[in-house]
This record gives sequence, C-alpha cells and structure tokens, in this order.
Amino acid sequence: MATMHYRRLGRSGLKVSVLSFGSWVTFANQGQVETAQQAAECLAAAKEAGVNFFDNAEAYAAGESERVMGAAFRELGWARHEFVVSTKLFWGLHDVPNMKNTLNRKYLHQAIDGSLERFGLDFVDLVFCHRPDPKTPIEETVWAMSDMVSQGKALYWGTSEWNADDIRAAYDIADRHHLHKPVVEQPQYNILWRDRVEKEYRRLYEDIGLGTTIWSPLSSGLLTGKYLHGVPEGSRATLPGYEWLRGMLTDPARNKKVADLKVIADELGVSLTQLSLAWCAKNPNVSTVITGASSAAQVRENMTALDAIDLLSGDVMERIDRISRA
Repeated sequence: MATMHYRRLGRSGLKVSVLSFGSWVTFANQGQVETAQQAAECLAAAKEAGVNFFDNAEAYAAGESERVMGAAFRELGWARHEFVVSTKLFWGLHDVPNMKNTLNRKYLHQAIDGSLERFGLDFVDLVFCHRPDPKTPIEETVWAMSDMVSQGKALYWGTSEWNADDIRAAYDIADRHHLHKPVVEQPQYNILWRDRVEKEYRRLYEDIGLGTTIWSPLSSGLLTGKYLHGVPEGSRATLPGYEWLRGMLTDPARNKKVADLKVIADELGVSLTQLSLAWCAKNPNVSTVITGASSAAQVRENMTALDAIDLLSGDVMERIDRISRA
C-alpha cells in the first residue's frame, strides 16, 4: 500500500493525514460498532495505515460515539501527541431552551465540557460549529469559539456546512477583534456532490487559507456500487432513522453514473471505493478525506485508495468529470 501523505489544515500549521477516520453512523449506532474493543480495532487499523485524524461529534449516537472513541483511545494506550481528534457542536443533547439547535455562548460553553468528559480528554484538536445558527449573531458564536481555544479546550475551530458568506463574516469578525479565526470547514464532497467545495468556497482557499475535512466521500455508500442492484440487507439505508437515504441510494439517474464510473474503475484495476476516495484526495483544496468503516477489514480496504491516487491522470479525471456533470 502507498505511503500516507499529510497535508496542512489550510493555512494552519496542523498536519492531517490525507485519509482520516470518522465515526458517523458506525460508532454506538444500530449495532454496528458498539464496544470500545471493536472501535479500537478500527482505530488501530487506521493508525497502522498512517491515519492521524479521527473525527467525531456530540450528536453522533447522542454522545455515545464520543464515549466509545475515548474508551478506544485508552484501550489502545495511545499517547495524546499521537492523534488529532475533533468534535462538532450544534444539535445538543438536552431538549430545553438554549441547549438544542443553537450556537449561543451558553450552549457552546457547556457543550465542549460535555464532549471532553465523554472523550476523557483535556482538549480536542478541532472543534466545529456543526451547522449554522441563523438565530444567534455570528459575532457571539465567534467570541465563544475563540474563548474555547484561548481556554485550551480546543486548539483550532471551524465550521461545518456553512455558506461562504457566513464563513467570511466569521473570519472578518475574528480578524477585527484579534480573536482566534476559523481555519477549517467540514463540507460534504464527492464525485456526485461538488459545487460547494469547488465553486462556492473557491475564493476562501486563497483569501483566508481555508482548510477542508470533507465528509461523505462515498455519498453514503452509493459510490461503492453496492446499491446498483437494490438495497442490500444490513446496509446503511436499512438502518432505523436513515430511511431518508433510501431514495437517494436507489435513484436510477445516480446509479447510472455509478455504473459508468465502475467502467473506469475496472479499467484501472481498482474498486469503485478506491476510485471515489482517491478522486476526493486528488483535490489540493481537500485537507483530508473522512472515511467511515464498521470493521478493521473495511478500514484497510478504504486505505488502499492511496494506491489509486497516482492512477488518476488528467484524461481519467476528465472522463470522471463528464460522467459527474452529465
């Protein structure tokens, strides 16, 4: 397998592996990865391949994903300097005013403490505003996130699924008040979902040095090809609470594109998964590609995408582009 590469997170000095590991859906969720031992096996396989960034969020399995990952870190006996870990805050765990669907100062102040307690860590490396909050002034959120960094509870902060105007507004507020600036955005990005990363954020990479930790590089499994002939039993689309995915995963037009992409993958001698992950990593504005897996074997399979990056010549990228935009 090819050697893992590391990229700076935007203009920051932090280096993250070009492929990383995330726990959305899999950790403590619907019987996929329930125990610290299972999680430790996945994390160990990722680290063995060179992964140093592990993504999480308060909302994943209502906080249990953070607990499971934190317990796995302890079971593996990793020193704190060996890994980069994130959490994301917005949806909240308590159905009371000020604690749900917000980025106000009170919620953020208490939410980061809850995440650190569940992880069993003194700090996270990255903390994200998991979604925008139009009901809270951006200035209030920027001050609260900057304070989080000043207090040593997080080292860097960023956003997830914010539009370019709001990211720039947050950056300008921080710059004007000499606060810690947002350095990273976590958007969805894959062969079938491109415009925000490639068009909307285009000026931000150069203007403010924005880094990206992209999620759903396989379009919730669609780009693995396993939905070409229906919905397999035990797949993500069969999980309770994920029924909303089923229509997208069985859409004939999308699956036609997947079938066309499979022709290219077959010609290159790689899987659709390898092709799709490598395509995301090929973008120089992608700091890291967050992969997901429910077993160590699946982690190892994802990591073989490193071998496919150099196979994506200009001609191959043009063919993928034509299929994607058809």
